[in-house]
Amino acid sequence: MRYLNYIDGQWKEPWAGEYKVNSSPHNQDNLGEFPSSTVEDVRAAALAAKNAFPIWRELSFHQRADYLMKAAAILKNKVEEVGRDLALEEGKTLAEGIGESSRAISIIEFYAAEAKQAIGEVIPSANAETFLYTTRVPVGPIGLITPWNFPIAIPIWKMAPALIYGNTVVIKPADVTPKCVYHIMSAFDEAGIPAGTVNCVFGKGSIIGAELIENNNIKAISFTGSNQVGLQIQNQATAKGKKVQLEMGGKNPLIVLSDADIDKAVELAVSGAFKSTGQKCTATSRVIVEEDVYNIFRERLIERTKEIKVGNPLDPDTFMGPVISKQQLDGINEMIDSGKEEATILVGGEPLADESLSEGFYIRPTIFENVPRNARISREEIFGPVIALFKVNNYEEAIEIANDTEFGLSASICTNNLTLADRFVTDIDAGIVHVNSETAGAEPQVPFGGCKQSSTGSREQGKTAIEFYTQVKTVYRDRM
Repeated sequence: MRYLNYIDGQWKEPWAGEYKVNSSPHNQDNLGEFPSSTVEDVRAAALAAKNAFPIWRELSFHQRADYLMKAAAILKNKVEEVGRDLALEEGKTLAEGIGESSRAISIIEFYAAEAKQAIGEVIPSANAETFLYTTRVPVGPIGLITPWNFPIAIPIWKMAPALIYGNTVVIKPADVTPKCVYHIMSAFDEAGIPAGTVNCVFGKGSIIGAELIENNNIKAISFTGSNQVGLQIQNQATAKGKKVQLEMGGKNPLIVLSDADIDKAVELAVSGAFKSTGQKCTATSRVIVEEDVYNIFRERLIERTKEIKVGNPLDPDTFMGPVISKQQLDGINEMIDSGKEEATILVGGEPLADESLSEGFYIRPTIFENVPRNARISREEIFGPVIALFKVNNYEEAIEIANDTEFGLSASICTNNLTLADRFVTDIDAGIVHVNSETAGAEPQVPFGGCKQSSTGSREQGKTAIEFYTQVKTVYRDRM
């Protein structure tokens, strides 16, 4: 089947007439053809967003919320279909695909409810004749550049706040997971959203993303992806005077103290590191364990990892599906090979023997120990199912290692010591902090983002999203 761009309320063929096959990472099955768009397609979408902006902005919050709720209801009616398509094109298990799709619906519903919240505030003036207040106005057409690892949740958590606060959008989804965003656009189209309010251009980031940054009709860029690309976008977009929001990498630690429930800590490590095949910016990458419980934790972690079933994401017994692409697989294997030279491998690190999976991009969950702090697997984001184990003497050493990274997205600690749990919240350099829960996972009603090289700009999700998608106006109103 051939899919089209969505521009100005219509499904349109790409300007150059070229398409790319979308393939399953499980077995290379053809999942459809999607546009290989050009700058002409982006310019048409940006112009449509510009022309639609005054119309969309003038609608009341409640009118905008109605469109969001209609789209949410449409997605909810086919959540299993959307979740299955997600599993097929991204490689998550079917349960994870349906779960992510349900999460996306919840995000839309959350922002639709924001239509009933206060915008701005009244501030006492020094002048008795002055009514002094603030309000918020939308920024304008927003360019959204989204990744493949959460191919429906991340597009929605950018689109929904952008729309409810009165902006129009042009989205460029990841070219390896386009169908999830097709489902989103189809839902908004069926909901009857005004033409040009939402626009989608499929294709390569080097073409589509670059034009979104340069195009003068686009007033802000929200990006989730690699640090290398994100920082390049920041430099180029800010030079054009655009607002920029970046969500990038992580090297997330899980600290296990000697008083922790070891079995629970093992499950948190396995879930945080290996679900979604480790392809999460919040995935657990480093596990730092106090020496008193290191050996027992290590043995139970190895045992539990060997039990993991790697396989077809549609199989209900599968815990871990394939990685997204051969390029991703090669990158992970390169990091594992580097780890073998620098550290001690405990489990994994070799190809799968299952012939039924030979056409897919499959990899075993892998664990290293005796990892030097300057090793590549200790410092670089792997974005795959790899754990680096560290043994430490005490809490202070654990914190030192946990913070010894350029990233600061998510971090977790396992302990029954409330004093140390509270200290951890203060001591750890991370934007998201977990106590006795895994590093991965985020609820839509709270801010999401990190510090250091993990994020720049204001936070995503929750009420904080208003900071990026609006501008504050301060109003002085005096009597004549």
